[in-house]
Amino acid sequence: MKIKEITEYHPEIKNTVDSLLSLLLGTPAPISELQLKAIITSNNSHLFFALDDHETYMGMMTVGIYDAPTGKKGWIEDVVVNEAFRRQGVGRKLIEFAIQFAKQQHVDLLTLTSRPQKVAANNLYKNIGFEKKETNVYKMVF
Repeated sequence: MKIKEITEYHPEIKNTVDSLLSLLLGTPAPISELQLKAIITSNNSHLFFALDDHETYMGMMTVGIYDAPTGKKGWIEDVVVNEAFRRQGVGRKLIEFAIQFAKQQHVDLLTLTSRPQKVAANNLYKNIGFEKKETNVYKMVF
């Protein structure tokens, strides 16, 4: 298995992201070509795919990096593994890759969120070394 950053847009990439987002969200959630191109070309967003030896897309994640007065922050988003490859360590490899990538980028704090009902994912994050942060997370959808 290898993990590859997506740095160029191809229709195949969009189809893969659409498919994986549907798995993540439980409903079709197509991303626009414009939005995907913005992610791929952004200096702050890094889209990664896990691929097997046959270049089959196994999973994906995004790592966002930004500077704040309290330090350089990293945020792991949209971690999802194709159902055919679950329970094979793909999620672990993606997260371990994100950690190394964040270290290379001199990130001070790496964060992620996970719904409580995603027991396996939550256990994975704890086993890798993430600590539960005692805070309230608020959102505002536009």
